[in-house]
Amino acid sequence: MIAERALLCIALAGSLLTGFALAADVPPQTMTPLPDTPAARDFALPDMDKKIHRLSEARGKVTMVNFWATWCPPCRRELPSMQRLWEQLRGEGFAMYAINIGENEETIFPFLLSTGVELTFSILLDAKSEVIKQWPVVALPTTFVLDREGRIVYRAVGGREWDDEKLVETLRALLKP
Repeated sequence: MIAERALLCIALAGSLLTGFALAADVPPQTMTPLPDTPAARDFALPDMDKKIHRLSEARGKVTMVNFWATWCPPCRRELPSMQRLWEQLRGEGFAMYAINIGENEETIFPFLLSTGVELTFSILLDAKSEVIKQWPVVALPTTFVLDREGRIVYRAVGGREWDDEKLVETLRALLKP
């Protein structure tokens, strides 16, 4: 587990350095389109209340899947903007899952309270880091956007301001029938 965290931190540092070199202290507010649009791997993970959520239940919706951890500074910074995005899009055929990697409720709960924002989207627990190994995650945070058919159409490595106008516009384009 420590080796996995070290590798993720090294990969994240490399990706963020590239972004910082281009835009001072703000990573680009873009997502990378995935031209081959691979099918997303299904998962069944518990939330903080032990309710199981399956990705397949979101089929028919545009879905955002974010992998994060409390020890990851960009992850910590982007969660409030994810809530603001959720508040904008939740009634429009949009689903959002934030999957915490390798941590338990005792670690996550106090952190969530410290954000100062009530997070009302689904926070899921990949306590054994099994789901993350099935997805093309290269660093934390990594976020994927799936189309209505469950195909990965975008990936974002590193933190974002998810309520940025350009990102919201890209997501709304996917939401159009």
